[in-house]
Amino acid sequence: MQPFPRKIALVHDWFSIYSGSERVVEQILKLYPQADLFSLVDFVPPDQRAFLQGKPVQTSFIQHLPFARRHFRQYLPLMPLAIEQFDLSSYELVISSSHAVAKGVITGPDQLHVSYIYTPIRYAWDMRTEYLRESHMEKGLKSSLTRLILHYIRLWDQRTMNGVDAAAVISRFIARRVWKIYRREAQVIYPPVDIHSFFCVEEKEPYYLAVSRLVPYKKMDVIVQAFAEMPNRKLVIIGDGPEFARIRRMATPNIEVLGYQPTEVVVTKMQKAKAFLFAAQEDFGITPLEAQACGTPVIAYHKGGTSETIRGLDATQPTGLFFEEQTPQSIMQAVEQFETVAGRLTTQACRKNAERFAPEIFREKFAAFVTTAWETFQSNLNREQRERLPGQ
Repeated sequence: MQPFPRKIALVHDWFSIYSGSERVVEQILKLYPQADLFSLVDFVPPDQRAFLQGKPVQTSFIQHLPFARRHFRQYLPLMPLAIEQFDLSSYELVISSSHAVAKGVITGPDQLHVSYIYTPIRYAWDMRTEYLRESHMEKGLKSSLTRLILHYIRLWDQRTMNGVDAAAVISRFIARRVWKIYRREAQVIYPPVDIHSFFCVEEKEPYYLAVSRLVPYKKMDVIVQAFAEMPNRKLVIIGDGPEFARIRRMATPNIEVLGYQPTEVVVTKMQKAKAFLFAAQEDFGITPLEAQACGTPVIAYHKGGTSETIRGLDATQPTGLFFEEQTPQSIMQAVEQFETVAGRLTTQACRKNAERFAPEIFREKFAAFVTTAWETFQSNLNREQRERLPGQ
């Protein structure tokens, strides 16, 4: 058996901010500090670069295209070509961190490629219609051109999965999506949540909290509509985005819209809220777990990753409850139900549940996944060598 590889490449789609997938890269680098970094672009601000541990990032030609710093996503049609240009031939192990095109890097038969997949490209597959609608491209020439581009992106995306030797995904929800699109099994390894930055607080105040980027699919408007019909329930909203002005106009006197707030304010509000509201269908959903790390139960839409990260009322130690539809009525019913069962949702249970997703647990599971993939890969190579007859 060959020793574990020292030549490792870590490929990420793009570096623009320090967010969810970048936190995964941070933990992978702690496991494999010798890894070289590759990404389509690197525009992370200087004050957010600590997670890269001072390592340089090799970027693609998209880095140098006009207006790329602010609009690199507009170069989606060029991304398959760009990701294929990286020369990774000298690496024994390639790890791709992929929510778009990173898993499309080209590797050879004697290289192991393991991919951590956040999702297949959402706007090319099952969320294509919603993407076109929100971009106001449902009809016309621009719509037709975009649909054609997405068609070829899907063909390319499906083909590139053949180059992945072992796949892991962030949730069972994404594992089902991967099976549906690629017909590939994938191991579930939940991403790391920085629970150590969130402390459990027993004493709660009489308000509900929602923290989110204010974009349409987060369904913050539905939460606002629900609380507008419950004037005796206070709601605090933290977040900014294209929907901010609309959300603020919709707010009634019992709804406080704070906009963007620094991390310390968000943490304090999470710690003291009686419950956290979450109405989006997410692949995983980090903020509901951050709330649970604060000892705050969650009222969430019962679809996507949250169904795996929140223990419902049927659990021995529940940490939240679910609503079945993204409608004001469904949320109102869930809030009223919460008021009657709140005593069952303890701060200790919430915190204990969140601890399942600590960074050190991610590192342990991811390292075991990669090691197993490497040993299997080497075993197969050795078997092939033994089966070759002399003179062949």
